Amino acid sequence: MSPVHRVVVISTPPVSMFNIAIPGMLFSKVEIDGAPGYETLFCTAEPGPVRTSSGLDVHIPHPLDVIDTADTVIIAGAGSREEPDPRILAALRRAAADGKRIASICTGAFALAEAGLLDGRAATTYWTYTGELGDRYPSVDLQKDVLFVQDGTVLTSSGYAAGIDLCLHIIRTDYGAAVANGVARLTLVAPVRPGGQTQFTDTPLPPERGASFACTRAWAMQHLDEPLTLTDLARNAGVSVRTLSRRFHAETGLSPLQWLLHQRIERARELLETTTLPMDRVARASGLGTADSMRQHIQRRLGLTPSAYRASFSRLTAAPVAAATV
Repeated sequence: MSPVHRVVVISTPPVSMFNIAIPGMLFSKVEIDGAPGYETLFCTAEPGPVRTSSGLDVHIPHPLDVIDTADTVIIAGAGSREEPDPRILAALRRAAADGKRIASICTGAFALAEAGLLDGRAATTYWTYTGELGDRYPSVDLQKDVLFVQDGTVLTSSGYAAGIDLCLHIIRTDYGAAVANGVARLTLVAPVRPGGQTQFTDTPLPPERGASFACTRAWAMQHLDEPLTLTDLARNAGVSVRTLSRRFHAETGLSPLQWLLHQRIERARELLETTTLPMDRVARASGLGTADSMRQHIQRRLGLTPSAYRASFSRLTAAPVAAATV
């Protein structure tokens, strides 16, 4: 049995309750062969009651030295972006020197930047504060309009629900797409979204025919193995191709074809992890066409060939996907 991956979440007052709840909730849902996949600990410079940005106190039980035992360190966002505690900065620098994976949610990026861990790295934060982050730390390669970004062993996310996307990305990196998507289903959140998706979307006003293309997206998910076109999606939604393209991007932050490709790659990953289907059948079932086409897409997205990905993440104890859909 693989050792449990330890995640340590750092709180600095006034900490965001939502930011510390996200990793606590998501990582606790990961089970691998009936055993926990993660152990999540919460620490701060002064253990005990810590004020939150909501005005309540939460009890943070551990001191900063638990970071030395972590595999992944996450610093939560806080209501203050000024003068991070020097002890927290020292702990972050020590974790980086030890080669640990380090992440921030929302304004936690300011502490990483102050510690010098974002110098020359691509990073993001909540869109309201990207200008401030860029002005205060010009050596950061600021990505202003993304959900999250990974640069080597350092990850940063924008605000609020983007912390969910960041944690799901970490789970997917550690245990594969099937496990991450299973956690998303258990916690009733959206499946893993690509980090490059925009932080916020514009809602078209007034809506021409209803407020959402959710039904069309659900229909497309059931037909990923078919050669769907913009015309097919527009016909299902009952709108023109032009209206579909404009409103779909407004809702999801992606074009319809970008969204389709992302979902097809995710379907291929699940099939590679949970079945022994030959590569050409995985490619057809996921709508990626041929085995060669699937290889190009997966290697471009993941840096691994499909066979290498299967060797790394295969979970043959999971229930196989029905071959009837292939």
